[in-house]
Amino acid sequence: MRSNRAKVRASVSMAATLPMIAGALALGIPAAHAADSPARDTLKGTKPTWATARADKGATSNSAQLNARVYLAGQDAKGLAAYAKAVSDPSSPLYGKYLSAKQVQARYGATKAQVKAVKAWLTSSGLKVTEVTQHYIAVSGDVSAAEKAFGIQLHNYAKGSKTYRAPAATATVPASVSDAVLTVTGLDNAPHKATHDDTLPPPGAVFKNAGPFSSYFGSNIASTLPDAYGTKIPYAIQGYTGKQLRAAYGAGKYTGKHVRVAITDAFASPTIAFDAGTYAKAHGDAAWKTSQLHQALPANYTNTGADECDASGWYGEETLDVEAVHAVAPDADVTYVGAASCQDSDLLDALSKVVDNHLADIVSNSWGDIEGNETPDIAAAYDQVFQLGAVQGIGFYFSSGDNGDEVANTKTKQVDTPANSAWVTAVGGTSLAVGKGDKYLWETGWGTEKASLSADGKSWTGFPGPFTSGAGGGTSKTVNEPYYQKGVVPDSLAKANSSTGNRVVPDISAIADPNTGFKVGQTQTQADGTEAYSEYRIGGTSLAAPVIAAVQALAQEARGKAIGFANPLIYSKYGTKVYHDVTDKPTGKDLAVARVDFANGYDATNGLLTSVRSLGKDSSLSAVKGYDDVTGVGTPADGYVTSYKPAKAHRKH
Repeated sequence: MRSNRAKVRASVSMAATLPMIAGALALGIPAAHAADSPARDTLKGTKPTWATARADKGATSNSAQLNARVYLAGQDAKGLAAYAKAVSDPSSPLYGKYLSAKQVQARYGATKAQVKAVKAWLTSSGLKVTEVTQHYIAVSGDVSAAEKAFGIQLHNYAKGSKTYRAPAATATVPASVSDAVLTVTGLDNAPHKATHDDTLPPPGAVFKNAGPFSSYFGSNIASTLPDAYGTKIPYAIQGYTGKQLRAAYGAGKYTGKHVRVAITDAFASPTIAFDAGTYAKAHGDAAWKTSQLHQALPANYTNTGADECDASGWYGEETLDVEAVHAVAPDADVTYVGAASCQDSDLLDALSKVVDNHLADIVSNSWGDIEGNETPDIAAAYDQVFQLGAVQGIGFYFSSGDNGDEVANTKTKQVDTPANSAWVTAVGGTSLAVGKGDKYLWETGWGTEKASLSADGKSWTGFPGPFTSGAGGGTSKTVNEPYYQKGVVPDSLAKANSSTGNRVVPDISAIADPNTGFKVGQTQTQADGTEAYSEYRIGGTSLAAPVIAAVQALAQEARGKAIGFANPLIYSKYGTKVYHDVTDKPTGKDLAVARVDFANGYDATNGLLTSVRSLGKDSSLSAVKGYDDVTGVGTPADGYVTSYKPAKAHRKH
C-alpha cells in the first residue's frame, strides 16, 4: 500500500495536477528566469501543457476568486544547491559540515527586504496577502488581480471530461523581484479546489487475510493445489515480523538509539498510539517508551472526503509506517507529521515543518504521484525543501511506486514523483524470502502476476495471468542524471530518454511484495459497525520506504552522527558485499506463492478466492545482476549498517 497524493492507495490511481515539462530542472536547481522583456522575467513551467489552443474555452471571469502561493527563492538559490551537494558528497572537503536551521535561514532564506518587495508587488496588483512563511507568501483575490500581478490572461481549458482554469501564457514577475521569486502555484485549479472539514472520519472498513499461511518462506506447502512452474508452491507469508526483517537486513545489535525519524503522510489516525503499542506487545517488539512517539499535526484538515483525499484511507498508511519503523529500529525516536490534505501544498508544508524545526535526521515518505502529473513549479518547491534539509543533515526517503513502469495504470511509461527528485533517496521493492530461524534466503524484484484457481480446482486459469502490481522504477523524462549515478547506472537506462542522461529510479530497495509482506495492527470499522483492533498483512513500496528509513536509523547509530542526504554514500558502496544484489530468478527458476483471500475482504461468509502469485514479474522492468530499475543498487545485507561506522584512526608511535 503506497499512498498517492491524488488518491490514497497506490493500487488506485487518479490524476493530481499537471503534466511536467521536460528539461525544466537540472539537479533540482530552480528553473532559470529568462527575460521576455526588460521589465519582467518569466517563471518557466507555470503554463501547463494541457492548456492548449484546441482545449481553450475562453477567458475566465474577472471576478472569479483564486488562491495562490508565491514561493520565495531566498537570497542564494544556486549557493544552496551547491552546498547541499558538497555537504552530501563523501569526496568533498565540506562533507558532513552541516548547518543549523538558524544558519540555513540566515545564509539562504529570504531576507526581510525580499519579502517586503514581493508583498508590495502583490498587494499593488490588488491581491490580498493571507499568509507569510519563510518559504512562501500566500495570496487571494480575483482573476483580474492575478492577471495583473503575473502578466497573463487566465482561460478555461478542457482537460479530459472537465474544465479547469490555467494561464494562457507563462507567468511573469517584475524584474525587480525576480531574484526573490522561485515560482508560483495555484494559477491553475486542477484537479479541484480544497473544501474545509475540520473533523476526520472514522477508521475505514475492516480488511483481514484468509489462510492458510506460511510463517516463514516455504514453511507451508500448498500440496493440494495445482503446480506452478512445475512444482508445488508455498502459501503466502502470514506477515513478517520485525525480528525477521531485522535479521534479513543485518540489524545486528543496533536499535536506532538516539536517532530521530520523521514520517510524513496526510491526516492522522486517531488510534495510532493505541495501535502501535498493542502491535509491539503482540509481536515481541520493544515497548514504546514514554515520549518516543510524537505527532505534529495541522490545526485544520481539508479535502477529507472519499472523493477527494479519503482521509480514513491514510490511517492504514500511517499505521504501517510507524509500526514498520519501530519494528526494525525499536529505539528510534519517531515523529509523525500529518499534512492537512493529500495536496502538494499541504504535503510541502509537512516536509517544511520537519526541516524548519529539524524534527528528525531521517524522513520516511510513502506517498507520491506519476511524473506526468508533476509541474516544474511544484518540483522546484519540493527540491528547495530537500536541499534545505540536506544542508542540515536531513535525508528524505520516498517510495518508488506500486505500479511498475506505470503503463498498465496510465498507458505511458514513466516514474513516480517526488521519488524522481535528484535530492531524495528513491526506495524500490522486493519479494523477500526469510527462512527457518530467521535466515535470509533470497529476494526477487517485486512484480506480481496473478492467476485464479479454476472451477474444478485442477489448474490455474490463464496462468501466470496479468500483471497486477510491482515496484515503481525507470528513467525520468524531466530530471537530469545526478552525478552520483554516473558510472553505476547503465547508459541503457540513464540515456533511455535523452542522450545526455536522466535520473533513474530507484536507488535502494527493501521488502514490498504484499505476498511476502509485513503484518500490521490497526483499529478498523468491523463488519458490524463497531471499531476494533485487528491485524492484516500488507506491502507496497510504502513498506519498503519505512524499512529503509529504519535501517538508515541503525546505520546512523553506528556512524554516531547524521548521514544526511545518503545517495552519494549509497552509490559509493555499490558493488560491495554490503548489498544483496537482487535478481528476478535468484534460485534459477520462476517462483510463485499460493494465496487465499476472503471474497468479501474480512470473513468466509461469501466464500474464498484462491490464486497463484508469480514473483519477479515487474511489468517491463527487470531486476538483473548489478544496478537495475526495480531494486537500484540492491537491499541492505550483513555489513551494510556497520559500513557506516567511521574508520578508526591509526595511532602514531
